[in-house]
Amino acid sequence: MSREGAVKGGSGSASGSGPGSLPGDPPPEGGPPGGRRAVLVWSVGVSVYFVAVIFRTSLGVAGLDAADRFHVGASALSTFSILQLLVYSGMQIPVGLLVDRLGTKKVLTIGVVLFTAGQLGFAFSPSYGTALASRALLGCGDAMTFISVLRLGSRWFPARRGPMIAQLAGLAGMAGNLVSTLVLARLLHGVGWTAAFAGSAVAGVVVLVLMLLFLRDHPDGHEPEPFPHQGAAYVRRQIAASWREPGTRLGLWVHFTTQFPAMVFLLLWGLPFLVEAQGLTRATAGELLTLVVLSNMVIGLVYGQIVARHHTARLPLALGTVGITAVMWAVTLAYPAVAGIEHDPMWLLVLLCTVLGACGPASMLGFDFARPANPPERQGTASGITNMGGFVASMTTLFAVGVVLDATGDNYTVAFSFVFLLQGVGVSQILRLRKRAARRESERLVVSRVSTVHVPV
Repeated sequence: MSREGAVKGGSGSASGSGPGSLPGDPPPEGGPPGGRRAVLVWSVGVSVYFVAVIFRTSLGVAGLDAADRFHVGASALSTFSILQLLVYSGMQIPVGLLVDRLGTKKVLTIGVVLFTAGQLGFAFSPSYGTALASRALLGCGDAMTFISVLRLGSRWFPARRGPMIAQLAGLAGMAGNLVSTLVLARLLHGVGWTAAFAGSAVAGVVVLVLMLLFLRDHPDGHEPEPFPHQGAAYVRRQIAASWREPGTRLGLWVHFTTQFPAMVFLLLWGLPFLVEAQGLTRATAGELLTLVVLSNMVIGLVYGQIVARHHTARLPLALGTVGITAVMWAVTLAYPAVAGIEHDPMWLLVLLCTVLGACGPASMLGFDFARPANPPERQGTASGITNMGGFVASMTTLFAVGVVLDATGDNYTVAFSFVFLLQGVGVSQILRLRKRAARRESERLVVSRVSTVHVPV
């Protein structure tokens, strides 16, 4: 007896996920085993992403300090994050190709060196120009982390664990954001700019050592099959094949539409909005930013469990998150004028920050559309395409908010209304692609099930 095709042609491989693998399916024969060693190795990879997010979001708690230190306005301040995200998003497809070609460990090693150097450079930057260059370097290193961690998870865990693994990786990122909000903010105002940023860079050295000692690309006996790499032809083939899959494009637009409202809030404009527009103290504003992170962590676990059991819940969860986020932003921006008061009440800001916590987990759902649409040898490239979505939206919004604030004399109501425009664009694309992606996924599932039927010899 044989299980024909179960370990060939992408439906079974070292990654345990192929074109026909769906989040709830059992792993094919020969798939990765999971287990304690998988948890240990994957945890090392996640620790790298954890530190990268601390460095990425450090400007969110230092925005006002940066404006004073470098003597810049809102537009110039937003350029820090815009450049960082521009580099990050521009690197996603190249990084995906590198991960597919070189493996996780080599790419993560390069990433750690770059983002640690960027954080050190930011600590000692004497001018706005050198600080910009440091953030660009940081963004380049940061770009190499998340896709690598997703690839590492697919190499060490069965395919059915994919949704939960992605959410847990996102959870680690939010934990990094939490550390940035709680710890780095206190260091910044306790020991000063240079000591706080230089001291935090030590974490990059620590995870580099851990990674060099313990990280492995895949379990023993689960090496990926050799795949021909033919320069530019390989690059074009990987990108074109990934992009042709409706699931990859749907994943990109889900990520685009869901991630950016919270990213913009946490990365730069949340603290100024809460302090300058809402009249809160920095301490209270910091607590609300922390609430966004805590909400994200809780909702991420819930979303991961739901999708692992019911993969058809992916799209309703994504669209539901977009809808409730839009409603909460509209109410928050309109409430003072309607109620005839100067600031939003605290209960409304708490509710807004709680809802924004759903944006990160919802953006992870984009990878759950791209993953089953692509074979193992394209997982890095497809993840890179998907991951571009939210960061392009975030970069665009960061820039637009800064420009509008300068043009309107810090009118946050007008500036944050830009959120609705990008949400409308994203939802229209999701609705356009959803049926095509679902049909293609169903076809792949049928092929996968037929190929794994016991065939009498």
